[in-house]
Amino acid sequence: MIGKLLTADFLKIKRKGLWFLTALGPIGVVALQMVNYGVRKDYLLQQSEDDWGYYLLNVHSFTPLALVLGIAILTSFIASIENETNAWKQLIALPVSKLTVYLSKFTVLATLLLLSSTLLMVFTCAYGMFLDLGESVPYTELAKYSYYPYFAALPILALQLWIASVSHNQGIPITVGIFGVIFAYSAYVLPDWVIWKWPSLMNEWDEPIINVLFGLAVGIILYIIGMIDFARRDVK
Repeated sequence: MIGKLLTADFLKIKRKGLWFLTALGPIGVVALQMVNYGVRKDYLLQQSEDDWGYYLLNVHSFTPLALVLGIAILTSFIASIENETNAWKQLIALPVSKLTVYLSKFTVLATLLLLSSTLLMVFTCAYGMFLDLGESVPYTELAKYSYYPYFAALPILALQLWIASVSHNQGIPITVGIFGVIFAYSAYVLPDWVIWKWPSLMNEWDEPIINVLFGLAVGIILYIIGMIDFARRDVK
């Protein structure tokens, strides 16, 4: 049954612009560096001894903002599609549990964000090669800066989906998402326990993998809490 639900959910978003939004995030992040390096490439290359490393840091400086904003928009869109068509009641009327419905929504969103992270890696690598930053491409670092923020942001995804799924007014999750972007922008002054800081990969230990592990653990916990709460509520 989960397979049929996933198929149905992907069909629902086919013409809703979500695929475009999924690609727009990484395109926008790399496009900012196209402008940055296009205007002052020589100056930027003089700032570091490791051209690839410096370039990846520049790209990563915008990744958490795009990721948090993308999560807020995608989760709200997913919930809005169900609200507009009154599809929640239709779904629950089927011989399927609310837990499975919630899992399907989360899986669709997680897949879209994973695709966005993959596109970010591809676009970042392609433009880095275009800039001729060096023959030795740091693929490990490239993958780290592309996928680590994704895993670290899973608690934000779980929280936003929870809020969007139980809110009658989608202005609420959007508002939470906007505050999340502000928090992500101010990550350097936030304490390490704030989930919106984790996609920045900053922490007092200077170990990005810690943010990833926290993201996976807390993401699972928030997903379970949100799923249980959704299952207990009356269908909108």
